[in-house]
Amino acid sequence: MVEQKDTITIVVNARQKVVPVEELTPDGEISFGQVLALASDTPGWLRPGTNIVYTVSFRNAAGRPPDGVLLEGQDVKIQDGTIFNATATDRS
Repeated sequence: MVEQKDTITIVVNARQKVVPVEELTPDGEISFGQVLALASDTPGWLRPGTNIVYTVSFRNAAGRPPDGVLLEGQDVKIQDGTIFNATATDRS
């Protein structure tokens, strides 16, 4: 019998993060917003209502494609070792 894991360990902006499986979709996916929340280690990083555009790239995902760009409103299936890079850019 295969034991069900309670958490998945991913990397967000070069920092290891442990994500409870219960916070994922039933298909094991994490959302764009959840990745941004994990990336915001410092208050004020997420600045709604400004000219900030957030970009999230990923690699080593569990689904197809295994790498790419996650857009707002999208989800991606993760596994232990999935890597995310989230950046905030001022649209000027």
